[in-house]
Amino acid sequence: MELFKNKYRADTARLKTWDYSSYGEYFVTICAKDMKKYFGKIKNGIMGLNELGNAAAICWREIPSHFKFVELGAWVVMPNHVHGVIKIKKPYYVETQHFASQNKQNVSNKETQNVASLQNANKFGPQSQNLASIIRGFKIGVTKYAKLNNINFQWQSRFYDHVISNEFEAQIIHDYILKNPRK
Repeated sequence: MELFKNKYRADTARLKTWDYSSYGEYFVTICAKDMKKYFGKIKNGIMGLNELGNAAAICWREIPSHFKFVELGAWVVMPNHVHGVIKIKKPYYVETQHFASQNKQNVSNKETQNVASLQNANKFGPQSQNLASIIRGFKIGVTKYAKLNNINFQWQSRFYDHVISNEFEAQIIHDYILKNPRK
């Protein structure tokens, strides 16, 4: 933990060598505060969503309408968390808001893009159009629904992510997500 303005602050859980706005697939888990079962119950291996669980499902499905560069992979709303795959499908070049740092070099394949992402380490900057902003928007949507409908609800402050590195891993994660309610 580091000191920031004389307060201890937990270090980021994000991979420091990865640009989370770059082209890629990300497995995320977003948990409710204190792992409370806000979203429904599992019965006979099937997730039964309650009102807030349905709102979470709707908000998840709407992510691509708010972030045009996103496709959704497998996902599931569980009683106290949400699992999902978010695919960021931006063009294979980097544009920033700072003219001096523009780089419009075309990249021929995903592997080359990943190397470029490693060279472009995840630095502090505009926090929009990246994985964190997508998750933040989703959390805001569910929280807003809860407040408008007088539902007592809170998210855990962070989320878990994993950068999916190949098709084999993607299939394992896909199967895990879809089989999760049966577990």
